[in-house]
Amino acid sequence: MATSTGTPQGNAVAPEAGENGVRRRDFINIAAVSAAGVGGVATLIPLVSQMAPSKDVLAESTTELDISSIEPGQAIKAVFRKQPVFVRNLTQKEIDEANAVPLSILRDPQTLAERTKEGHHNLLVTMGVCTHLGCVPLGAAEGENKGEYGGYFCPCHGSSYDTAARIRKGPAPSNLVVPDYQFTTDTTILIG
Repeated sequence: MATSTGTPQGNAVAPEAGENGVRRRDFINIAAVSAAGVGGVATLIPLVSQMAPSKDVLAESTTELDISSIEPGQAIKAVFRKQPVFVRNLTQKEIDEANAVPLSILRDPQTLAERTKEGHHNLLVTMGVCTHLGCVPLGAAEGENKGEYGGYFCPCHGSSYDTAARIRKGPAPSNLVVPDYQFTTDTTILIG
């Protein structure tokens, strides 16, 4: 007498299909996860791209200057990130004066060589912002007061900087800041 196990034959085939191939439930799970991933990426792309700087901000992130017309002893003012920048072509006398100052008497000790680029020790590039309270020092334009050390003078509170733009007198705590810059040619610098 034949006995029945009580399970229909249709169910006996299902485990074989599951062992050898992808079940329908697995396919639905994969499709749902994939759709969620694509939706997540589609949501993140505009979110991340709106955080990128705009074209006008990128344009102001660097400043290129032609320095070929700056005569020895002369300085120019430029703008970098909406702040003034001073570029001075030092004379040999100004270089000698800066190098003669003992570092031990400086509030913020730096040599002129540390503040300029190799091979261009006569070209000093600094931000034109006093390190005390952010005023714009005098001394870059012709005829302006350069202070008692021949560099820059801040009219707001009397800080005096020497020919290497190092603080020598007054309330400013540190030297004028030298921004990141590089020479792209012998007569062109790129600030930023």
